Amino acid sequence: MRHRMSPLNRGTVLGRVPAVMAGTRAGRAHRTGRAGHSARPGRAPGRGRNLVLLAALLAALGVLAGCGTAANPVASPTPTFGAYPSYLPKDSLNYGSDAVLTGTIQRPALTNEGDAVKAKTSQWSVLVTVSGPQVPGEGLPYQATETTCTWVVAMSGATGTVPISPSDFSSIDQDNNVYHPVLVPGQPKPPKVLNPGGKVSFELRAVEATGEGLMRWAPNGRNIVAKWDFVVEND
Repeated sequence: MRHRMSPLNRGTVLGRVPAVMAGTRAGRAHRTGRAGHSARPGRAPGRGRNLVLLAALLAALGVLAGCGTAANPVASPTPTFGAYPSYLPKDSLNYGSDAVLTGTIQRPALTNEGDAVKAKTSQWSVLVTVSGPQVPGEGLPYQATETTCTWVVAMSGATGTVPISPSDFSSIDQDNNVYHPVLVPGQPKPPKVLNPGGKVSFELRAVEATGEGLMRWAPNGRNIVAKWDFVVEND
């Protein structure tokens, strides 16, 4: 059974549809504005996009600036010093601490054991090295106040006839006790002289007190031309 809608009700319902649709279109026009852009007051179109582009540009400039700094570092200023004092000897300028010392009768060389000395006289010069001493053992349960010491003497580069005699070598300890080492039994004996272009090495031995000492060489048996510092240890 159908109910008929009265003309009043029909007009009311039909009249509401256009109003609702009109309201919808009006609200949509208010939110959207023209050409689909936002019509909110106080906000310029495209502002957010411009901020993003600006941030990206600043970041790119920062990277380029960092690369330029790494590629071309600023050189630090070179430190400068005052002039070389005039009262100091000129031969001390640019002195090499590892250079071979020259020993003469007037000015004997003093160096460490194992280092070479250029011994020089009016007749010849020769390169001499004294190494040691070697001791029988270390770390023993009982440390004696003296022990057997062995040195190795090597000579080369002679410019003339150099006399060789074990008795020309002597040592002195920290208490000014003097020792006269002798050739090690069973080892080859050195020649009486060393000629130019020749080489020689031999061993010397003595029983010495523990502590510091000096090995000395006097080619003529009287005047020392070279000294080597050493330490006798058995602990």
